[in-house]
Amino acid sequence: MTQIQTLSENLSNQIAAGEVIERPASVVKELVENAIDAQAQHIDVLVEEAGIKSIRVIDDGVGIPSAEVLKAFERHATSKITSRHDLFRIQSLGFRGEALPSIASVSDVVLQTAQSGAHEGRHVHIKGGEVLEERGATARVGTDITVEDLFYNTPARLKYLKSQATELSKIVDVMNRLALSHPNVGFRLVHHQKEILKTAGNGQLQQVVAAVYGVQQARKMLTFNAEDSDFKLNGLTSLPELTRANRSYISIMINGRYIKNYQLSNAVVKGYGSKLMVGRFPISVLEIEMDPLLIDVNVHPQKHEVRLSKEAELVDLIEKTIYDRISKENLIPNAYQNYLGQEQPVPETPVRDFVAELNDTSAPYRNTVVEHVSEPDMDTVPSAPSLKTESEYSASVEPSIKEEPVPELHMGSGDTAPIIVEHEADLDQADVQAFAQRYQDPVAAFDEASAPTAPVYAGQQAELNLDASVTEAAEANRFPDLSYIGQMNGTFLFAQGAEGLYMIDQHAAQERIKYEYYRDEIAKVGLESQRLLVPIVLEYATTDALKITAKLDELADLGLHLEAFGDNTFIMHDHPAWFPVGQEEATVREMIDWLLRDDKLTLAQFREKTAIMMSCKRSIKAHWKLNDFEAQGLIDQLRETKNPFNCPHGRPVVVTFTMNDMEKMFKRIQDSHEAWVEYDEHPF
Repeated sequence: MTQIQTLSENLSNQIAAGEVIERPASVVKELVENAIDAQAQHIDVLVEEAGIKSIRVIDDGVGIPSAEVLKAFERHATSKITSRHDLFRIQSLGFRGEALPSIASVSDVVLQTAQSGAHEGRHVHIKGGEVLEERGATARVGTDITVEDLFYNTPARLKYLKSQATELSKIVDVMNRLALSHPNVGFRLVHHQKEILKTAGNGQLQQVVAAVYGVQQARKMLTFNAEDSDFKLNGLTSLPELTRANRSYISIMINGRYIKNYQLSNAVVKGYGSKLMVGRFPISVLEIEMDPLLIDVNVHPQKHEVRLSKEAELVDLIEKTIYDRISKENLIPNAYQNYLGQEQPVPETPVRDFVAELNDTSAPYRNTVVEHVSEPDMDTVPSAPSLKTESEYSASVEPSIKEEPVPELHMGSGDTAPIIVEHEADLDQADVQAFAQRYQDPVAAFDEASAPTAPVYAGQQAELNLDASVTEAAEANRFPDLSYIGQMNGTFLFAQGAEGLYMIDQHAAQERIKYEYYRDEIAKVGLESQRLLVPIVLEYATTDALKITAKLDELADLGLHLEAFGDNTFIMHDHPAWFPVGQEEATVREMIDWLLRDDKLTLAQFREKTAIMMSCKRSIKAHWKLNDFEAQGLIDQLRETKNPFNCPHGRPVVVTFTMNDMEKMFKRIQDSHEAWVEYDEHPF
């Protein structure tokens, strides 16, 4: 047996690298977090071959003092903490002093750094943990560090790296999370001279979401905020129509640190209630501010997981905040996205040709008269009349037709002077350049103060309302008055309203109606029990029986009084009075199965699940013919529900084609031919 001995510093660092540095993305994460801790405002990350060949991080932070550069590469050397008391008040992203020595032990590192006011900076070259060069250097303020040949001396680690595409995706994911965590910092990620990510660093979280997930997705994000005595929440979450197939799009940050926590991400999902389809998850960015004393970040090598005090209170606050925010929105999805599977054309997109914009704006001031054809104000369109009897219909077969004056839409306020371009030289005017600059960046569309005024219809309010404010009128009447038109294949109902055509899934509609009825009826029944004429005997496997025995008190709180009836058998002589008639044993087994699976089950949760089950089984199905009165009655009952937009399983109940959509499909709205006339008459 060999003797116990102290490992060398280099070997110790390589062992530590096995925990801290798993792949190139780990290097990017550690170096960028160091830059953020150094108060950098702009951080550039340049990678080659997905970081395997080269990773370069440039920041404009405070830099490292020349005398301390080599000390920064010593193990457990840090400027973030000084005593054990600081471990419980950590506000920086890094604190262990393991990242730089771990990286330097498995790669070739060159670092240049300088501080403001210093006579010169410092240049250090370290390879495999050995210092090859240290000298003074002229360097910009901040730090520039390059990591090359990662894992060159640990071939086993290099062997198990994935493909370059996979490793690059991991780097992009790390940069996305850091950008979402710190919207006040400008980030840029470049791979092989191709810019992959760029954020402005102006503190606007929604612009960061646009850079990470796309402008169209950012338009469908709702802002939220809440706080109590311990926590402060703010962030963005998507409308129920914008979902993904996994939870990875839920980003949770605590005091600027991205973490993974199932309970908190599950609270976000639970906040949507039945508005999400089964197996679908929202896009959410949740920022949590809390006292550092309530969080322990020193529990995971890469600090992805944390231990929270008062986690249950935080979960409740998140769930309630998301629920309250979603409940304020008109959640009828547009048919272009839900039915046709394509993006709805925005009435007036912020990214457009500025010369055409100038022509449109200055048209009223030309000598020639130009007629403007604009869309009618949808709020003035009367809703369709309700169903009439045959005699009532005969009396009104020849309604009078009266043309209404079409209102004219003007861009901008009436006080704004027009911008007129008559000659090519006019394009150099300051007003023209400012106008053009305004449309250079698609993300500039989020600045409402500078964005052009566009007609917004009520059916598009949820999608175009970027600041997520909800008007009092929208809260008072979230579901429109609809008049039934007809039925297709005994499955879908068609109705019209002031905003256009609505299509309703009749099964999902009645499922929502019955769900809210059963939920309220079940809630009225207390824990009264009903005696069984024939007791229910339940037999389970030994492992399950042991778990059930340990949970007998919890089952009793739910109204299930089980008694041991042999080794792995239980008997029940009565059941809660609210159980569905004829389904007593199935309901008991289902409750126990849920308890065994989730390890806990509240009465409210199970009543919710039971109401969903009963409403689904007792609702009309597809290919069920309805007469006019039944169909209109179903629509009227749906309007009275608390959530008429989704069935209990999260599927949409109703989708709409707005009048604007219909007119575009039938080519009633077309581009002006004026531009082509001007083109044909041009001298060239």
